[in-house]
Amino acid sequence: MAVIVGVHGIGKYHYYADAGNSAAKAAEAIRGKWNGYLHSGLTGGGRHSGQSYITEMAYYAHHLAPPPGREPVSRRARAAQVMDAEAQRVFFDWATQLEGVREAAGESLTGALKRATEWLLGRLEERAVSFATMFCPEVAVYLESVASPARARAREAVAETIRRNRPKVVIAHSLGSVVTYETLHAYPDLRVDLLITLGSPLGMRNVVFERLMPAPAGGWGVRPKGVRRWVNIADKDDIAAIPPALRGCFTGVDHDGLVNLDWIDFHTVRKYLGCGALNPFLGPYL
Repeated sequence: MAVIVGVHGIGKYHYYADAGNSAAKAAEAIRGKWNGYLHSGLTGGGRHSGQSYITEMAYYAHHLAPPPGREPVSRRARAAQVMDAEAQRVFFDWATQLEGVREAAGESLTGALKRATEWLLGRLEERAVSFATMFCPEVAVYLESVASPARARAREAVAETIRRNRPKVVIAHSLGSVVTYETLHAYPDLRVDLLITLGSPLGMRNVVFERLMPAPAGGWGVRPKGVRRWVNIADKDDIAAIPPALRGCFTGVDHDGLVNLDWIDFHTVRKYLGCGALNPFLGPYL
């Protein structure tokens, strides 16, 4: 079996805390779950009996932990009003890309937080708001600045895992796709035959796209040179994947796949890995 490395998404700090502050144990716990999810997708829901598809998870969530004295993002109160200023800005830039929010919120940040939250509660239920207020603080920490230590350490963690395993395939979910994209650009010696991004916010204007490293040139990002093929898959209702297709803002995307997973249970890696959409691309490697 070809080596496959996974790169997790948001909300995974608790694995680190639960493992006694061990990144290796946190990565192994997530790997076990990803193997089960992927087995379901590959077999059409077959029972997982310990089959291993993911060789190792690149774990970076502990590098995006909040300052001492504050709870981890994944266990913090989910109200938008408790986010710091930078996280609030990210939330506003994200939320106003959803249909109807900018008209309802206007240009005021303080007013937009309340109105956007109300808009989401009315249309996507509380689960969407919980997701948004968890997603934005982690993105804010990672994209804080070009020279952010957290950003550099997260990329180093992913690079070390890829270099150690020399995988044929890297599967990156959510914010993990952003970290992986930047990592593969920052370390051009890394070679990957197939990069699969799931529920990726890479193309999200104002929040992510313009702040990528390297910066997009002429409105276009580019596939990392060490990646031979890039497949992007997004659920049509995934509010992190805005836009769901990346071909309109990145050169070198070989396939944009749109799936219909669950209108409420959007963005979870369990649904992405288990939907079967990866099967045609992973088949030649298994």
